[in-house]
Amino acid sequence: MIVVSDIWAEALSILSGRLQAISFEVWIEKLEPLCFTQNRLILLANSQSSKKTIENKYLDTIKEAVTEVNALITDVIIITENQKEKYLKEKDYIFNNELVVSNKKPVKDNGFSFSKKYTFDTFVVGKSNEIAVAAAQTVAEHPGGNFNPLFLYGGVGLGKTHLMHAIGNYIKEHSPHLKILYTTAEKFTSDFINSINQNKVNKSATAEFKEKYRCVDVLMIDDIQFWSRSTGSQEAIFHIFNDLYQNDKHIIITSDRPPKEIAQLEERLRTRFEWGLTEEIKPPDLETRIAILKRKAAGQNFFLTDDVAYFIAKNVQSNVRDMEGLLNKVIFYSSLTGSLVDSIQSAQEALRDYIQINKESIDANDIINTTARFYNVTPADIIGKRRTKEVVEPRMIAIYLIRDLLNIPLQSIGEIFGGRDHTTIINARDKIEDQLKSNSHVQNAVKDIKDMLYRR
Repeated sequence: MIVVSDIWAEALSILSGRLQAISFEVWIEKLEPLCFTQNRLILLANSQSSKKTIENKYLDTIKEAVTEVNALITDVIIITENQKEKYLKEKDYIFNNELVVSNKKPVKDNGFSFSKKYTFDTFVVGKSNEIAVAAAQTVAEHPGGNFNPLFLYGGVGLGKTHLMHAIGNYIKEHSPHLKILYTTAEKFTSDFINSINQNKVNKSATAEFKEKYRCVDVLMIDDIQFWSRSTGSQEAIFHIFNDLYQNDKHIIITSDRPPKEIAQLEERLRTRFEWGLTEEIKPPDLETRIAILKRKAAGQNFFLTDDVAYFIAKNVQSNVRDMEGLLNKVIFYSSLTGSLVDSIQSAQEALRDYIQINKESIDANDIINTTARFYNVTPADIIGKRRTKEVVEPRMIAIYLIRDLLNIPLQSIGEIFGGRDHTTIINARDKIEDQLKSNSHVQNAVKDIKDMLYRR
């Protein structure tokens, strides 16, 4: 039996990374998980005012996190103490990933539960993404047809996941008989490893794993850049891909980079991922960013003036998610202080701890010079040919920061660093990305260099 507190604990872990710390601590962390009832998770708020605030501002985000933890839970209800007994009487249970509702037959979800707020209608289309959106709509309308596989790539927070959910929602509405499986590269690898381990006690575990991924009409794999270097899991996806493709089942993949730049990907997989359509989602232009902010604000019943929208959009150029985070901070500040945030001056006050510099003023030379100063080497050392220990790390970090902050093409970065080829640049960037996951020394160095850039 799945315990309601365990589901909520996992959801809290997700929400803590998506919400502002003060919002999480004041509103979300104090909610008490009560029970399941009719595919819903019931959460207990400590007051009527808290219930109202959470429903108005955070409920959609909570639902999304809970659904990610367990797709059987299709809704979240916030209640107060006077409703507690009513819902406890309707209490249900989850056994073996099946929701038992009032002793009726188990209710199974037809695949992954996609977030209802991510649709084609809620996606703001601009020059930076119009081709990717058109391709996604074509696939949603005719799964198994053109653009198979569809490979969408772009930086963090540019809408890849939104489009994946939009495709899923459209297919579920218009072709409910089709079976969709949504996963991530890490989850696929985890499932593969678990099937091998379980096969020791359950001889059908490996067959069940294959059946899970092959018996679908649409397979969606998110964040393929995190693909495991495990030859076993890549062998498994290779055969699954072939089976699905040959049977006209659609494969949709997302990544933060095109297939040819994913160093850990086997060549035969890289080739197959490029069989269909590979399309980049680029950072939106200023006008599109303003339109996105306007729509996000309207969705929260907040009137966003042109000046404030321009101020936020001007300061965040490559990550829509970061831009939305600043908007949420403005809305929270307005609610907390009871004051209007309707001018650039008031927006600067609301965001004074979050916006320190306009990134337009940073260029590659700034990053190289600042990194050299941090490591006490010369800029010439960083871009030069020396491979001594004291210059290799700063060189790789400078390469990573230029790609991360400026999104300059790999070939151009190679030219900046003495004509190095793009493979060298990819390796340097990937190595720092890997070290950022667990190496505190590199984590602190990158953070400190960024802080130095912002305070120039």
